[in-house]
Amino acid sequence: MQIRFEHSPKEVSAMNTEELRGAFLTDNLMKDDTIQLLYTHYDRVIMGGAKPVGKKLALGAHPELKAEYFLQRRELGIINVGGKGKVWADGQSRELNKLDAYYLGKGVKEVSFESADTQDPALFYLLSAPAHASHPIQYLPKEKALPTDMGSPESSNARTIYKYIHAEGIQSCQLVMGLTILKTGSVWNTMPAHTHTRRMEAYFYFDVPANQRVFHFMGMPAETRHLVIANHQGAVSPPWSIHSGCGTANYSFIWGMAGENYTYTDMDLVDIADLR
Repeated sequence: MQIRFEHSPKEVSAMNTEELRGAFLTDNLMKDDTIQLLYTHYDRVIMGGAKPVGKKLALGAHPELKAEYFLQRRELGIINVGGKGKVWADGQSRELNKLDAYYLGKGVKEVSFESADTQDPALFYLLSAPAHASHPIQYLPKEKALPTDMGSPESSNARTIYKYIHAEGIQSCQLVMGLTILKTGSVWNTMPAHTHTRRMEAYFYFDVPANQRVFHFMGMPAETRHLVIANHQGAVSPPWSIHSGCGTANYSFIWGMAGENYTYTDMDLVDIADLR
């Protein structure tokens, strides 16, 4: 599990490309028979990926957490972006198809992952935040997620947003989570851009063709920076930063938030003409 600390806007304004990537970009989170985790001190969120191929993968406690088990003081959101697979929670299993979501609350002791087909393995994206109370385990297939169409072909940002963990969906302590799918011919996400200083956000890009990339924009609205992101990489977005992207081809991404405010619409919009 990697550990990363926070950076102020002043620090970020002086970073070069490699420093930006080292601070805010994740490695490929999906590696065969491995659970990869990144602990960021922005609201103490953990991003991760589990790709079981030839064996069942157990989610360990990790010594950095100083906990008896991973979810002793945490909650966990899971979205499958690969083939069919199973998530095991305290001896009970749940099958997840692609884009299905699963929530595990504080107190679940044993968590593991497996794939139904080694030739088409499951790819479980993980997002965890500290939790002060226990919420029940909940499953939500993509077909029952709350979809919202946004943008337009004229502005190259026609997209569908699917909300999974939020105030009107799966209940949690502070975790908010869902995904966005760009429509054919559209490449911009989350535009107009915004910030929300009461919570951080994490992005995980998937279904990005191997020879294509997403340009993820971050930083203060009047002093933006960018990360060039490949398939199955993620970006940590500080509360003071915008988070928006433009791809060289169609793609999808999972977004997740944690912090002081649980309200999905809590955001401070930035006019496109004010971006620098």
